[in-house]
Amino acid sequence: MIAVEHHYAEINGSRMHYVRAGRGERLVLLLHGFPEFWWSWRHQIGPLSEQYTVVAPDLRGYNESAKPNWGYEPDVLVQDIVSLIDTVGFERAVVVGHDWGGALAWLPAIARPWRVEQLVVLNAPHPALFPPRDRINLRQLLRSWYIFWFLIPWLPEQMLRAQNFHSLDITFKPLMRDPARFSEDDLAQFKQAMARPGALTAALNYYRALVLVGLRGMLRGTGMRVTLPTLLIWGEADAYLGTELLDGTDRFVDDLRIHRIANCSHWVQQQRPDLVNRLLLEFLADAATPLEHDRDAGQ
Repeated sequence: MIAVEHHYAEINGSRMHYVRAGRGERLVLLLHGFPEFWWSWRHQIGPLSEQYTVVAPDLRGYNESAKPNWGYEPDVLVQDIVSLIDTVGFERAVVVGHDWGGALAWLPAIARPWRVEQLVVLNAPHPALFPPRDRINLRQLLRSWYIFWFLIPWLPEQMLRAQNFHSLDITFKPLMRDPARFSEDDLAQFKQAMARPGALTAALNYYRALVLVGLRGMLRGTGMRVTLPTLLIWGEADAYLGTELLDGTDRFVDDLRIHRIANCSHWVQQQRPDLVNRLLLEFLADAATPLEHDRDAGQ
């Protein structure tokens, strides 16, 4: 088991559960995606906590965090992140996010850069590049079909929940080939988290609020620019987000490293944890390297 402390706190008007490890002077905040919870960072928490204070929350609506019927708009979720940084006693954090957590991680780095020390995003494109605005991308539109399906009330919850969340068996299938990294017990934990009352609707409300409400002007006047040192890690075999979404990122990020991992799925930090951990630790130790584009062959 991972040596973590479990905490509960009132964060931005809603009760949040988070785990904490390490006693370092710098805070590393790990933000999970859909359909996960803090456990998706189990391979990273131990190595990072040897040098840093590590905090991994269950985002609003997920797992042991509260599931209010409000607050899934991106600006509210960003305030959750900032309030959590305050609650754990830091002024700034290295913000690391995957999938939805990555989509959220971009936003304070753009809108509130004084609260973010460094940025690491795993398989989540810069908000200026998704959806693609400068070209018709039918391929990505087909990959993103589920987003439009999630907008339907009630029905997606019923279908995703069917047959003991068989949808998660399919979702995490690329990870099941290596039980040392992703076991049946891990799958059961993700199912249990999604089965909590209200959790599935809360998770889908992220998509619904983004499409129906949007960013509500939170990035207005920023030019969508990130001035912080940024590491973008991308599993190239992502079934949901194509590698073409990386194109043009350097137009919006002043200090960017991109590391592409061949034959790796969307679930990059769980499928290739040793490599991701090395990249994280190297980036945290030295963010002064100029723009780079790296690629690793898969295993």
